[in-house]
Amino acid sequence: MRVEFPIEVVRARFPALKRAEPFVYFDNAAGAQLPQNVLDAIGSHLLDKNVQRGGRYEKSRAVDHMILSAREKVAAWVNAADPSEVAFGMNATSFIRLVSLAIGQTIEPARNQFILTDLDHEANIATWLVLERFGAEFAWWKMRDDGRLHVEDLPPLLSERTKLVACTAVSHALGSLVDVAAAARAAHSVGAELFLDAVHYGPHAPINVAAWDCDYLVCSGYKAFAPHMGFLWGKRDKLLALPTFRESFIPDEPPYKIEAGTFVFENVAGMSAAIDYFETLGRELDPSNTQRGAIEAAMSAIRSFEQTLSRRMLETLSSVDAIVYGVHDPASVEHRVPTICFNIPRRDPADVVERMAEAGFGIRDGHMYAPRLMDRLGLALDSGAVRVSLVHYNTVDEIERFGNALRKIVH
Repeated sequence: MRVEFPIEVVRARFPALKRAEPFVYFDNAAGAQLPQNVLDAIGSHLLDKNVQRGGRYEKSRAVDHMILSAREKVAAWVNAADPSEVAFGMNATSFIRLVSLAIGQTIEPARNQFILTDLDHEANIATWLVLERFGAEFAWWKMRDDGRLHVEDLPPLLSERTKLVACTAVSHALGSLVDVAAAARAAHSVGAELFLDAVHYGPHAPINVAAWDCDYLVCSGYKAFAPHMGFLWGKRDKLLALPTFRESFIPDEPPYKIEAGTFVFENVAGMSAAIDYFETLGRELDPSNTQRGAIEAAMSAIRSFEQTLSRRMLETLSSVDAIVYGVHDPASVEHRVPTICFNIPRRDPADVVERMAEAGFGIRDGHMYAPRLMDRLGLALDSGAVRVSLVHYNTVDEIERFGNALRKIVH
């Protein structure tokens, strides 16, 4: 029996939503709001154990326990077999740079090709392009005109010289999903590795590194209902092989060799609590679930509910003759998440966003940190597009209000 998504229960857990009314958060791709249990976890850490880890006293040992527990929860969230494969840090971009610099030191002429995409955030492009100084060469897995990366376009680019394919799991600008499991199979068929940016995927659907068989994955908390922090997951043998910077007393093994310096412990506590939020939601939907099962139940329910949001938003944008970039057919929402870039003909994106802000909606305009994507779309970098980005605490009613406000601007 299909269980109706408990939207009112969900919204009640995010105090910022009520406090902001009548303002509507439609800029979630730039950072989502936090449930109360995450706020509580951050506050509790700062009040009760705001000390350095590694000490012999109780509060310091409590920090050690929190970090270990957080690794285990993140491992469950991404379906990793070994919590030691999870390393914490400041953000996803810094981890992409860490891995790219490490891999750059291992480039050999016989295997020096990197495949990048023009759909990705610039952080997952520029960080690899700098490896040209180490002898790297590049090929481009290009988005088709439908705004999607098609896996059948990848094998012709691959060869025995391919070292790594770097791509996103879902576009942070267009909302287009990528078949990353198929991409991994293609990369591995020639002995190459797959590096995934899952920052934007995290809040929308189940991450499953075991099923995807990727080699590395980066993610951040700030879109997934947690504070600003990042983590790197990698297959243990891959992480062991990375030549990373570390102080001499740090073990040359993951996760310690990856975590240079002190990260923000209270934000890790918040990330841990965000996974508790998902698990709680999943158990409410299916009380028989294991931890991973509860997480999958929650994320699958979120994915299904968000398809409804995508459909309604696409219909709303169509009603005002908006130009939607990427998947724009309401009947094809299985290929996207509810992150949508669009423009209104003969309207400046900044003007649209300012007018919608006056109407009480937080949305965004610009290049979305994806200049190559803007170029593919034929959009000027200094204006770009309008982006509306929804998550599972948004509602159909908010979309209706959004449409009414937008129609007043257009007509």
